Amino acid sequence: MTEYAIKVDDVHLSYCSQSGMSIRDIFRGKAAKKNEFQALKGISFSLEKGKILGIVGKNGSGKSTLLRAIGGIFSADKGSIDLCNNKVSLLSIGVGFDYLLTGRENVLLSGLLTGFTKAEIMAKMDDIIEFAEIGEFIDKPVHTYSSGMYSKLAFSLATELNTDILLIDEVLSVGDEKFAKKSYYRMKELIQNKDHTVVIVSHNLQTLEDLCDEILWIHEGEVKMLGNPEEVLREYKQFMK
Repeated sequence: MTEYAIKVDDVHLSYCSQSGMSIRDIFRGKAAKKNEFQALKGISFSLEKGKILGIVGKNGSGKSTLLRAIGGIFSADKGSIDLCNNKVSLLSIGVGFDYLLTGRENVLLSGLLTGFTKAEIMAKMDDIIEFAEIGEFIDKPVHTYSSGMYSKLAFSLATELNTDILLIDEVLSVGDEKFAKKSYYRMKELIQNKDHTVVIVSHNLQTLEDLCDEILWIHEGEVKMLGNPEEVLREYKQFMK
């Protein structure tokens, strides 16, 4: 019997924004004009436990929105996302850390929010710090970090704590060349462990072809193609030309 880690069924998600108003319009009691953008339009797919799924699509197609919906940051307007009782962590630039707290404090807080106990996090703390390679900055506020340092710590935290599902949004090649190689091999280790399920959003098509079991191509909020990496990426490259 097939065991699934993620089931996404007919997910719709939209953003609402308001146009700017002049002071004169405010005093006249005019209402701001609301604009709605449909980011996801009926996305459905299932991912087996232990598989790695790559997501591709042009900028603005809904890739990161889908990842955040799976990670529980966004709520769907319609449809459902079932994580089948799995723990999930999202690795993305600008998501998950409190910039006023130190790196060490953020590791503890993020781990607790993911569902780990303090004892479990502290048992992994030294390994997380060592892999991140940010030195004394681990005890400095995150707002003092470069984007590379932020990403190194986020990647180390997400991969050392070993959640059942790991969501990765365009951060496999951050940092210096040495760390990029190290993070790539760490990902390969995770993939070989069939207890982990991974979803990667990336524009690096070669990485996706090397790592993924399946590719999901999203275009303007809808599933355009889902299947074998070689076939889907070939069609996607042709389309993007």
